[in-house]
Amino acid sequence: MADEPIGTGPVHLTLHMGPKLTRPVPAEVTEALLSAQVTSTAGERSGFQLAFDLTKKGLITRRLLPEGYFDPKTRVIVTTTVKGTPTVILDGLIVRQEVGASNQPGQTTLTVTGEDLTLLMDLEERTDRYPNLAPSQRVERILATYADYGIDARIIREQVQQPPREQLRVEYQTGTDLQYVHDLARANGYTFYLDPGPVPGRSTAFWGPEQRLGLRQHALNVNMDSNSTVDQLTFAYDGTAREEPQARVQDPRTRDVRLLAQPDISPLRPPLGLRASPALKRRTLSGTAKKELGQAEAEALARAALSADAISGSGSLDVNRHGYVLRPRELVGVRGSGVTYDGDYYVKSVTHNLRPGSYQQNFTLSREGLIARSRTVRP
Repeated sequence: MADEPIGTGPVHLTLHMGPKLTRPVPAEVTEALLSAQVTSTAGERSGFQLAFDLTKKGLITRRLLPEGYFDPKTRVIVTTTVKGTPTVILDGLIVRQEVGASNQPGQTTLTVTGEDLTLLMDLEERTDRYPNLAPSQRVERILATYADYGIDARIIREQVQQPPREQLRVEYQTGTDLQYVHDLARANGYTFYLDPGPVPGRSTAFWGPEQRLGLRQHALNVNMDSNSTVDQLTFAYDGTAREEPQARVQDPRTRDVRLLAQPDISPLRPPLGLRASPALKRRTLSGTAKKELGQAEAEALARAALSADAISGSGSLDVNRHGYVLRPRELVGVRGSGVTYDGDYYVKSVTHNLRPGSYQQNFTLSREGLIARSRTVRP
């Protein structure tokens, strides 16, 4: 499948596999690949599924499968090349294999399922203490232990500073590294994910706010006749999504309790829509009165930011027609859907579906308001 054009365009798929360090798979393995599906979502672990044709006398049946070539924890890297530009869309580990035997010739298949390299952080529960380390410093210390897999860390310091004071408290971890890093991200309105690439064997673990600034990807065109690149695109406005958090703090000396002002979420969620959706819900955060001021402010900011996206979009596109691979966790413009829903969006998730002759992507978009902030969208 690797050297087989998908549709009429020059789209190729390349596989690397190995126990830790990977190498290109044998030609018989790429030729046996029937389909590949890779899903990447902001703030969640990426997953994949690969299906192979399992012939009786093929290399996979005779040697590779018995020798453990497709066993759990085998590393898999998937790269797609569109018009000569390679994009690493997955760096993960196999967690499950299934063989579907059939009496019909050519119908016996091997299917392997897996998750991205953050699975390594979720295999062992442990306890640890982090005296005098801010949340971002704790994440940095944890991620440094996974550098052997070519994982570089990109960590953005928390928006609300929470200086550690060992005399008052020491932060503890109980559970897996992945659970703890995700907990710290949610407590600060941040996200955590693994971004594969830019070359096979390298990837970046990102801990910080969703990336809603910078260059937009090539626009998604809908309802534009021959210029349309999207097969379908559906938008929704959920009026109950956005919440107004209520957080109270107590002065330890006077015992006076006061309500915190509503946080400004624009540093975490730079506005993409001109008319922001109002918060219909008001939620009281429990336990903030006993926390330090910085922790309570961070929790209120996180709650307001994480519930801000009331506008969502979902659709599918043909990569051959679009001409580019849509990347998750970045910005993209939409054209042709009308004044209300045109404009820039954050790409929340992308699912790549590859088969011989076909490369489709399903995607979801999000933003916090209606109407584009700019009259022009990058083509």
